[in-house]
Amino acid sequence: MSIKSSLFFFFLVPLLFESSFPAFLAPITKDLAKTKYSLSIYLRTPPQPTNLLLDLGASFTLLDCSSNYTSSTYRTIPCGSSLCNSLGSSCTLCSGSSGPGCSNNSCALLLGKSPKLITGEAGFDSLYLHVTNGRNPGRLEVIPEFMFSCTKKSLLKGLVKGASGLTGFGRSTLSLPAQVSNFSSENSIFTLCLSGSPSAPGVAFFGIDGPYNFHPEIDLSKHFNYTPLMLNRVGSRTISYTDSSNEYFIGLTSIKVNGKAIEFDRTLLSTRKNGFGGTKLSTITPYTVLQTTIFNALSVAFVNELARFNLTVTMPVKPYKVCYEAKDILSTHVGPSVPTIDLVLHDEDVVWRIFGSNSMVRVFRDGGDHLWCLGFLDGGLKPKTSIVIGGHQMEDNLLQFDLESKRLGFTSSVLVHGTMCANFNFTMQDQ
Repeated sequence: MSIKSSLFFFFLVPLLFESSFPAFLAPITKDLAKTKYSLSIYLRTPPQPTNLLLDLGASFTLLDCSSNYTSSTYRTIPCGSSLCNSLGSSCTLCSGSSGPGCSNNSCALLLGKSPKLITGEAGFDSLYLHVTNGRNPGRLEVIPEFMFSCTKKSLLKGLVKGASGLTGFGRSTLSLPAQVSNFSSENSIFTLCLSGSPSAPGVAFFGIDGPYNFHPEIDLSKHFNYTPLMLNRVGSRTISYTDSSNEYFIGLTSIKVNGKAIEFDRTLLSTRKNGFGGTKLSTITPYTVLQTTIFNALSVAFVNELARFNLTVTMPVKPYKVCYEAKDILSTHVGPSVPTIDLVLHDEDVVWRIFGSNSMVRVFRDGGDHLWCLGFLDGGLKPKTSIVIGGHQMEDNLLQFDLESKRLGFTSSVLVHGTMCANFNFTMQDQ
């Protein structure tokens, strides 16, 4: 029995919705100190608010169960069961006090094919999300059989403040979006709008192709461009039942600064047979990281374009290498007035345009003044992936991951359309 059919068996529960299968949403908050993002959901019975680091490339959810995890609906997967076997997993043993995360003869979830990569026992519990019509959140509905790894806090590194684990959105039947789709019988589709504000959240949508309404009554689903999602068949972040990467890759063909193509080895943009190269998206990488020769070409072109306006670089602040005095840079509705950076995709007319709000980072110095620094970093000469598009470059861009159609929808900054990701109306509405 396949994993998907096994999971579907467990998700065959009576649906409690009055109308057609629902769409869901959850708020996304930003940790300003780490430039990472957490998803706010409800877990357990009775439901408890739970914040989880959002990892776009991870395979499944890992949760700290060592801190008084109590729930009347938590259960493990028996070792040797058909579902455990379909996971290609092994059994866990625990010598401590029995409870969630410490159950003998239960199935384990693995990060790889080696038993040494056990993350903890595989468990089921109730997940609650708000339904949505694309305009507001509605009532909470339960997804009663949500699978995750019940693990120890010591195995969870790099979490944001207030998070009790991480949740994976990657290409896996165990990712949170995939499990939500399996339950609701909707197409496998989710959409992210990361907010740059630490106080006003962004939003994740599940199982809805639109509308995506943001104040003042702007439906951003009308402004998508689309590009294919690429599959890297040799990924560094795989789980036991696949050799393909669970991360999301897109096909860049060139990069332009102020409309002018920069010169570098274009073969770096292709994913090679050994899995190296290409371009991926990552919510746990704060700023876009470029292979050294690409970074150098981009930086030189950017500096040269600003030099035409008599703007010169100043002493940079690590980790940035190109910085300007903020007082010398004008402000616009799409951020600092600097050259645009275009990521040209599968067609010359399909361009992810990066404006100043996403290309520049405000950096404060001693004394209270501040700089604008180019938010692209040098990733070295031989990185695994040539270009990793980071969280800062994704902020205030609506990104739709349509796994049925194998494509990415993107908006090239919602600021252009008179709104921002922090403008979703989280006022509760009856639905």
